[in-house]
Amino acid sequence: MTIDYFYKIRKLVEEHHNMFKKSIPLIASENIVSKAVKELLISDFGHRYAEGWPGERVYAGCKYIDEVELITQELFKKLFEAEFVDVRPISGVTANLAVYTAFTRPGDYMMSLSIAKGGHISMGRSKFGGTAGAVHGLNVEYFEYDLDKFNIDVDGTIKKLNRLEGEGKQVKLAYFGGSLILFPHPVKELSDELKNRGIIVAYDAAHVAGLIAGGLFQDPLREGADVVSMSTHKTFFGPQRGAILSWREFEDVIKKAVFPGIVSNHHLHTLAGLAVATAEMLKYGKEYASEVVKTSISLAEHLYNLGLDVLAPDLGFTRSHQVVVDVTKYGYGGDIERKLERAGIIVNRNLLPYDPDRGLSFKNPGGIRLGVQEVVRIGMGPSDMIDVAKFIARVIVKGEDPSKVKNDVEEFRKRFNELRYSFSQSEEAYEYIKLVDGAAAGI
Repeated sequence: MTIDYFYKIRKLVEEHHNMFKKSIPLIASENIVSKAVKELLISDFGHRYAEGWPGERVYAGCKYIDEVELITQELFKKLFEAEFVDVRPISGVTANLAVYTAFTRPGDYMMSLSIAKGGHISMGRSKFGGTAGAVHGLNVEYFEYDLDKFNIDVDGTIKKLNRLEGEGKQVKLAYFGGSLILFPHPVKELSDELKNRGIIVAYDAAHVAGLIAGGLFQDPLREGADVVSMSTHKTFFGPQRGAILSWREFEDVIKKAVFPGIVSNHHLHTLAGLAVATAEMLKYGKEYASEVVKTSISLAEHLYNLGLDVLAPDLGFTRSHQVVVDVTKYGYGGDIERKLERAGIIVNRNLLPYDPDRGLSFKNPGGIRLGVQEVVRIGMGPSDMIDVAKFIARVIVKGEDPSKVKNDVEEFRKRFNELRYSFSQSEEAYEYIKLVDGAAAGI
């Protein structure tokens, strides 16, 4: 019977919840939402349409939706000290595409980090299928990169801009930020130089938005960025969608780029959830962000002391939620990722800045990337990272059977299943909430 699919799907989702209850989630691009946010994710907002700007909708029935969106904008403005906010993008990639649409035309030149050096695929060239090149038709040039600092090379980038201009290539948009980001990018150091050349300065805060909101890492708008894009579910602990921050002078061009340019309806149930998550961030963000950074540094130090090649030891390893490890002494990133998953440790393989020169690709690169933002939300802190690091080292360095490590991971996780930094108290972090009683419904 077709109703059997309901039970099968429910069982699979329940098993997924159960897996995460027993695992250590260290994916740098993930987080979980509170029960207060979950309540709004199942509201009737999810059935409705609200194309356009609040008060200027194409659809009727948006009275309360408009109020919620305006509240969300105001919360974002307060949190990030932004003059203009657009919360309609439904993902970080959508937000980036809206920035491309607002400030460039197909065939223009953009500058960003290469994917191997930390740039997101949405900043990629056409030949890699990246959004900037393949979708918007931009020509992508790369910032020069300093491997010793694991960051953008300021002087080298200025020299490259001079060379490009000499070749008749005028860069229109410079995009800081990205997917692998251990240290603040030199927005302040380069913004005046870029603006003097007529270049729009953008910053992709998808990974570090929660740290910026908490007053850590860096403050792109005050450092010279014209526009900041982000996703809202990494260090920012909201539902999966996006946002754009900017100044009043860019309000009209961004609004038009988002709608009708990029977004039709914008997933209104997640918008309502984002409003609540933003309010939670206003209340708890500083404490949370501080704990995230201290915890990531602790994890990096313990992994390094256990013999793993953690990137940037001379620079203090990291100032973000991310820790990156070169695992080539023991194998390759994809293989290590799978071994750790069998041990109940969820990470992702990651290209390292020098991997292309070693002939390595994303399928099995030289590194793994770890993020601590989710484990901080379930109660782990700097002192718990010695245990986490030991579990990882047992799999990678000592080559222990992952199933044996998994048993110890599950025992360790029993102490960490209550969500922190949220309005709802004493809630189980990975609880599966049933709304349908199959027997009562006659199914």
